[in-house]
Amino acid sequence: MDYRAEPYRIKMVEPIDQLSRPQREKALEEAGYNLFALSSDQVYIDLLTDSGTGAMSQEQWAGMMRGDESYAGSSSYFRLEETASEITGHEYILPAHQGRGAEQVLFPALMEENQYVINNMHFDTTRAHVELAGGRARNFVLDEAYDTETEHPFKGNMDTEKLEQFLQDTPRNEVAFIIITVTCNSAGGQPVSLANMKEVRKIADRYGLPLVLDAARFAENAYFIKEREEEYRESTIAEIVKEMFSLADAFTISAKKDAIVNIGGIIGIKEDEELYRQVRSRLVPLEGFPTYGGLAGRDMEALAVGLREGIDYDYLNHRIGQVAHLGEMLKERGVPIQSPAGGHAIFVDAGRMLPQIPYHQFPGQALANALYLEAGVRSVEIGSFLLGRDQDTGEQLEAPLELTRLTIPRRVYTDNHLQVVADALGNICEYADELTGLEFTYEPDILRHFTARLKPVSE
Repeated sequence: MDYRAEPYRIKMVEPIDQLSRPQREKALEEAGYNLFALSSDQVYIDLLTDSGTGAMSQEQWAGMMRGDESYAGSSSYFRLEETASEITGHEYILPAHQGRGAEQVLFPALMEENQYVINNMHFDTTRAHVELAGGRARNFVLDEAYDTETEHPFKGNMDTEKLEQFLQDTPRNEVAFIIITVTCNSAGGQPVSLANMKEVRKIADRYGLPLVLDAARFAENAYFIKEREEEYRESTIAEIVKEMFSLADAFTISAKKDAIVNIGGIIGIKEDEELYRQVRSRLVPLEGFPTYGGLAGRDMEALAVGLREGIDYDYLNHRIGQVAHLGEMLKERGVPIQSPAGGHAIFVDAGRMLPQIPYHQFPGQALANALYLEAGVRSVEIGSFLLGRDQDTGEQLEAPLELTRLTIPRRVYTDNHLQVVADALGNICEYADELTGLEFTYEPDILRHFTARLKPVSE
């Protein structure tokens, strides 16, 4: 990777302030030890998510001025449709307000009650929409994804042997469809190779299953393919992206990631007109009329521009290089991370860093809280707190990894900001054995990690 200076100039700045340590302690307690409940002005460096937090370009802002706010037949929709169809090769394009909106519309059209939905690794909202539609989520990511110290170029790959065995053992009518998540967020932002995607496509065809792409970070995945998969070294990002999407029958995109917008999502259907009609009908009551789908015309204009900017090689080279740079700084300070570095975030191995905290007391959340107290940095837990409870028994599930995710917004922070993060985690390493776990004071039933309240466990 040739890591260079930012491929842009800064035209506007947003002031940020750091609260004092006592102020942060009070803020965290009032938030119920859940960083989602902090207000943004209580956060110094916000690495909670890369979803909708990127900085838009001058061309995107200019595009917003052209937004056509017609309820039906907006010209902004047709520009988005043309761009998305050209980039993905899918014939039918429908907008949604964000990725989870796309999921809630598409998934029930593909599944029935109690059917399995297979993924390399479901993320939280994807799993929730599978379960809300009455389905059962199953993950078959490579075993290497669960060992943060193992170097593997495509830790997000589906374990095709396990997938094949499951399908052999399960009646066809009990399986709805297969999802490939690119990049694989829950495994550490790890990419999926095109070779693996092609093999999954063959398996899907053998069993007559639709293949869906969860493509929130499709451009980052394409970059990793170009860098790590020999066959595609000379291919452009656009060519790789087109081939990735060609393998899927349908896709969902949270455009708040690789399309670098603050709001927006897309449903794509390759060629199944009947599925398109069914999904379009569902879109109307859930998201809005098919030519706006929950978005203003100006948002669709910015999205159409962002789809093209997001597949620019120089932009991706810097963006992914910055994430890797943070990973190197953390390793130098003895902080255990998922290796190699992912595309959109560094995932700190909180389970290794805080072995004294059991999974049901959420070591990833304990580390995230410690990082906020240390330096005012907001991160997010990706572990047992996020995973939740067994769908049938209500028992707390144990995540295969207890991670704290440092998610880098696009075109927002400099390397100096990331050095603050690295130094803070290096400092925490010195007293990590003193940290304690957390327990619930309030726990909602669905997607609990967004609104739950916690407290330190009683001594």
